[in-house]
Amino acid sequence: MTIFVTGAGGFIGYSASKALLGRGEEVVGIDNLSEYYPAQLKLDRLADLTTKFGDRFTFDRADFANSDELDQVVRKYQFDRIVHLGAQPGVRYSIENPLAYAQSNIVGHLNMLEVARRRDCSHFVYASSSSVYGANADLPFRVEDRADHPLSLYAATKRADELMSESYAHLYRLPQTGLRFFTVYGPWGRPDMAVWLFTKAILEGTPIAIFGEGDMRRDFTFIDDIVGGLVAALDNPPSDDSLLKAGGSVAPHRLYNIGNNKSEELTRLVHLIEGACGRTAKRNVLPMQAGDVRDTFADISAIQADLGFTPTTSLDEGIPKFVEWYRGYANS
Repeated sequence: MTIFVTGAGGFIGYSASKALLGRGEEVVGIDNLSEYYPAQLKLDRLADLTTKFGDRFTFDRADFANSDELDQVVRKYQFDRIVHLGAQPGVRYSIENPLAYAQSNIVGHLNMLEVARRRDCSHFVYASSSSVYGANADLPFRVEDRADHPLSLYAATKRADELMSESYAHLYRLPQTGLRFFTVYGPWGRPDMAVWLFTKAILEGTPIAIFGEGDMRRDFTFIDDIVGGLVAALDNPPSDDSLLKAGGSVAPHRLYNIGNNKSEELTRLVHLIEGACGRTAKRNVLPMQAGDVRDTFADISAIQADLGFTPTTSLDEGIPKFVEWYRGYANS
């Protein structure tokens, strides 16, 4: 059966689609190709899928936050599973453009829940974020922790998505899994993320901006590990058995952290990128920015226990892989 993937031109959407197609699935992908970052990167990802998998990958340009536009697309296809990865990303951008987040992340998520409900989908897997933990000072972050003090509107919208999904799981018994991703990086990554920004600047000899006076830590997670956890979740929908699920629901809805289960200093990331690039960074150390969280660290015990997920790519291994890909892509 065909799998419907939103945000198929995005970093995780492309990578998940590639993995699903690689094991023989058929994928229908949609993306609105927004200009949050240059659309050419998204077009290049989509072209890579078409080149590698031919007509087993179908793409429609559509905005899932526009219900009429979405309906015109979904009526053309048969599918019984949805992987909803499309969203307006970015913590800092949400401070400047809040309405974009309300439209894409809240209205759009509700639209996709309605599609899943009307189609009686067997599983709705969606992207959440480690940002939902907000001001939580207890590390590592556990899915059982409270997540009601967001530090950015982006975080608030992703938590709202989780709550809407809980409502739909309760009312309509729609099986769902929400995945709280932790700082994803790797080949075909996003150009607004630190790994890309630092690599580009170091290779070009321009200064990198290190926020939080360099005293920030992130649970950096390689894209292949993210996709491995996502596919495992997709293949194992939660049961409607009234038992307590990860995240606290007794409806068929669970929440998982997907991280590397290791919190790394930002300065260590810079050091690894310097090594992979063979150059020393010019550093511009700056204060924390509004909306940023100082530390992230994923407790992955729930997804380990339920699905056997274990990350396999360390930061030491993943950074050279990204830099090698970036050099090739930048010079293509």
